[in-house]
Amino acid sequence: MTQLDGVIKPKTKRSKRFLDKRAPKLTEDVKTTMIMKGGNASQTVTQALKDIYSLKKPNAVLYKKKNITRPFEDSTSLEFFSKKTDCSLFLFGSHNKKRPNNLIFGRMFDFHVLDMVELGVEKYVALSEIKNSKCPEGTKPMLVFAGEAFDTDNEHKRLKSLLIDFFRGPTVSAVRLAGLEHVLHFTALDGKIYMRSYRSVLKKSGCRTPRIELEEMGPSFDLVLRRTHLASDDLYKLAHRKPKALKAKKKKNISHNVFGTKFGRVHMQKQDLAKLQTRKMKGLRKRRGDVVAEDQDAQAPKVVKVDSSAA
Repeated sequence: MTQLDGVIKPKTKRSKRFLDKRAPKLTEDVKTTMIMKGGNASQTVTQALKDIYSLKKPNAVLYKKKNITRPFEDSTSLEFFSKKTDCSLFLFGSHNKKRPNNLIFGRMFDFHVLDMVELGVEKYVALSEIKNSKCPEGTKPMLVFAGEAFDTDNEHKRLKSLLIDFFRGPTVSAVRLAGLEHVLHFTALDGKIYMRSYRSVLKKSGCRTPRIELEEMGPSFDLVLRRTHLASDDLYKLAHRKPKALKAKKKKNISHNVFGTKFGRVHMQKQDLAKLQTRKMKGLRKRRGDVVAEDQDAQAPKVVKVDSSAA
């Protein structure tokens, strides 16, 4: 591939296919997550990254080598790896004396950092420590958020949006009941964020609807919010803008009520009801004998009686 005036021109068909795959699309592919650790990472951070990677598979890339970088001071290294692996989400783990057991969740827009949230791990239970059955790989989770902070505080609102983007998985048109087996629960309480992972179990209830029970399967985190790097309102709005081709076109004379019922208005010209063709029934037809008698009566000469007394 050659680069001329900032435009990359492919030389081979293989490089052309590669660039077409990276080009913007109306319906984008599933977002891939890049998971890496810093120059100094504790055993807790390393195991936490592996457990989150197991929840994100197969839409994740795990870097096993250390990367000496500080995302809040210089994010060029993250942007380079993001462009190289075509990842729009990232998770960075580090550990130092000032900020022990540190996890940074973030996302990219046009291969530049859009949002970053730094969370400290205060308590952690690994996936292997909870001896329960696990969900299969690639299961789409159900996300539950509890706590007023997710609706009132601006930083927690952005964190909620980031976590939804991070764990939502692929977009599907339909989900079967047996596929709803993984639940991720986030609770914001007293300045902390509690993350719990459950597996839903369908049991007999004596009726058609099964009884649902939740079994904790891990991992489990007690997190505290530390630093944030949030995009401006204009950039945030630009990142959420949808293409015009995907916007639903408004149709005339069609409306919906509060229950979702669709109503249509049809405009017609005024109709002459005298010329309206009605249904013909055999029972209303005249008999053939009656028709002949009527015709003979019509053809017979009319006799007019004259009163002689008048003369």
